[in-house]
Amino acid sequence: MNLTPRQNQILKSVVDEYITTADPVSSEQLEKKYNLGVSPATIRNEMVDLTQMGFLRQPHTSAGRIPTPLALRFYIDHLMQEKKLSLADEVSTKEQVWDARLDFDKLMRQTSQALAAKTKSLSIVATDDGDIYYSGVANILSMPEFFDIDVTRTVLTFLDEQQRLRQLFFQRTYGPDPVHIVFGAELGWPYFEPVGMAFTYFNTGSKNRGTIAVIGPCRLNFPYIIPTLRYFSNLVNELTASW
Repeated sequence: MNLTPRQNQILKSVVDEYITTADPVSSEQLEKKYNLGVSPATIRNEMVDLTQMGFLRQPHTSAGRIPTPLALRFYIDHLMQEKKLSLADEVSTKEQVWDARLDFDKLMRQTSQALAAKTKSLSIVATDDGDIYYSGVANILSMPEFFDIDVTRTVLTFLDEQQRLRQLFFQRTYGPDPVHIVFGAELGWPYFEPVGMAFTYFNTGSKNRGTIAVIGPCRLNFPYIIPTLRYFSNLVNELTASW
């Protein structure tokens, strides 16, 4: 679907603002904060068009709009500017898992803990033979999407459902990108609509294939989380190459 340059700019601004605030975004907010060079009325008209095209939706309790999964995926594929990990970030991550490099169980546990700390989200490390490690459960409790006890209960229950985890990570077909994004609304699971997941794979020599995942709201900080997942995957591959 082709958008005009102005629609691209407005949509990117809506998603950036929504990732930051978790609140519906108004045309006045965008005009004040994002230097779009057009009036709030023009922004509002473009947001109406983007809503009709399926990129935005308007919660019935708000005058603002929030991006749909279609918009978030379009943002990731076409509009997002990845945040390059700093050398300090890379070094500190490597230090957190280095001492565990010779012990598979410890490495998986340390990796999940380091990823949760870096992304301020819930992390999962799972292998295709059924080992599951997770960390950062408390991180999601501060996010508005998880103030709904049914959403939180569903996500926490998911962590203990080995078969469903294996089906999601190892039995579904995904595109060629190294980091995959799944939105809860696409899964059709009850209470999963506000949830977003990003994950990638690793190989530990000849022993295991595994996945490294981040779970949070649909508005995950994709510009940071995607390169972070890529780095973690490369790091685990590197540390276990000789296994």
